[in-house]
Amino acid sequence: MPIIARFYGILIKMYFKEHGKPHFHALYGEFNGVFDLETLEMIEGDLPQRAVQMTMEWGTIYRKDLSEMWRNQTYKQLPGLE
Repeated sequence: MPIIARFYGILIKMYFKEHGKPHFHALYGEFNGVFDLETLEMIEGDLPQRAVQMTMEWGTIYRKDLSEMWRNQTYKQLPGLE
């Protein structure tokens, strides 16, 4: 699973052969979460609340790029939060 972005210790990844609802994964140390691309809510996982908030903020900025990657099954490196 390629790393799409890194920021504040959070790694954003996306499986490109995965099925189901469009989503991406966020990893922070031993914690992880799965985020719905449409709502940007964490639908599975145990990320600390601050990491969830930063991931949702990042996802809001790059939602269009993430949706395009999911649709086209192509990898693109994205910037992190500044």
